[in-house]
Amino acid sequence: MKKRELINLGLTQDAALRAAVGVFKTHRPDRDAAREAVRRVLADPGSMADDPVWGPVAEAVIGAPPAVLRDEPAPLKIWGRVGEDIDQQSVDQARRACELPISVAAALMPDAHVGYGLPIGGVLATRGAVIPYAVGVDIACRIKVTVLDLPVDLLDSDAGRGRLTDAIEAETRFGMGAAFAEKREHDVMDDDWRVSPVTQRLKDKAHAQLGSSGSGNHFVEFGVLTVEEGDGDHPLGIGAGRYLALMSHSGSRGTGAAVCDHYSRIAMQTHPDLDKQHRHLAWLEMDSDAGREYWDAMNLMGRYASANHACIHRHIARNLGAEVIAGVENHHNFAWEETHEVDGVEETLIVHRKGATPAGVGVLGVIPGSMADPAFIVVGKDGAGSLSSASHGAGRLMSRTAAKNTFRWAGVRELLKERGVTVISAGIDENPGVYKDIRRVIALQQDLVEPVARFDPKLVKMAPDGEKAED
Repeated sequence: MKKRELINLGLTQDAALRAAVGVFKTHRPDRDAAREAVRRVLADPGSMADDPVWGPVAEAVIGAPPAVLRDEPAPLKIWGRVGEDIDQQSVDQARRACELPISVAAALMPDAHVGYGLPIGGVLATRGAVIPYAVGVDIACRIKVTVLDLPVDLLDSDAGRGRLTDAIEAETRFGMGAAFAEKREHDVMDDDWRVSPVTQRLKDKAHAQLGSSGSGNHFVEFGVLTVEEGDGDHPLGIGAGRYLALMSHSGSRGTGAAVCDHYSRIAMQTHPDLDKQHRHLAWLEMDSDAGREYWDAMNLMGRYASANHACIHRHIARNLGAEVIAGVENHHNFAWEETHEVDGVEETLIVHRKGATPAGVGVLGVIPGSMADPAFIVVGKDGAGSLSSASHGAGRLMSRTAAKNTFRWAGVRELLKERGVTVISAGIDENPGVYKDIRRVIALQQDLVEPVARFDPKLVKMAPDGEKAED
């Protein structure tokens, strides 16, 4: 039995792995019997401690050091007023993350709301370890904007909107399990998908879903990008004016979610002594087999998510006979190895941004609002205490269940009409009323980013769910 199979069973501590490898070398047990023995060791190591074959493995599991929380939490900096801009539960989640022995510093963006483990809009720097749930379920979820050479007044006529709608409908897929019968092509499928048993097993599924958007808050939309007059060259490389632009939001689809689930379970099995409140913050050491596997799989999912957007934008532009004249994109559910100053000393850390945008000096990013509110192209300022981060959007005000119980499209259509927005399809739980005011969110982070362009959505496609936006 290989080490990878032992890890998949949940045997993740290095000492226990070494002991198990020794068992196979010395005793050569039957594979099925070995699997059952490992499960028994993990379920009740004390009962296996005197076993003549598996006793050393059980003792290694028993002897694994417990997770000891910090005496003093790592520093946390918050953008926004607690109780007004950010709910107390999100702050509590971030503070719990600061109690981990691996935590170095944290930040909470003004779009923050509750998530698993780390809140959405949370940033956490750790030393020598990665936390799968601090990256998030939708690994490498990202935003991409491309500016097309088509006239912006296409959005002003029924014929023009019809042409743009047809392109979105023909070249994208939405919903859980959404896939293409004729697979999209991209170099990412030539990468090594054997880096993890999860990615290896799901490669064909990932290929079929390449270029699709899934459900939830994922979207593809056309809108007007406005660039104001300014000093010097614009970061997008285009002049002042109004442009037709395409914006998309999606991530690594079902494969990314499976990677998160698999390695989160391993992390929680590795740290069984974590209490319920910290359980979803379980981590993997970067120098462990499981940690290296997760890191490689996460980075593959980053390339795959980028490929998803590349396919969406390439096929829509080709459908319309358009050329791309500018663009920008960024991850917001990811972990990066970065250098930051800690107590006056530069140190290499793992920076998790769960629903947060990289915002180092000069870094371009996109921060969207809602289907009826603008998105902003921004340039990062590397604000003090932010770990070079900014918000990833406006942030939710309420849960999906609450939204479905509160809103009906009949009450939302007036606002959409006023803003000139046509919704091709969407769930009522994604209507503008469930999101914070993006203008306030941007104002709260003036020290983190500078807006350099504004995107106003006009034609929006999301996964249909329940009551549709149009009659």
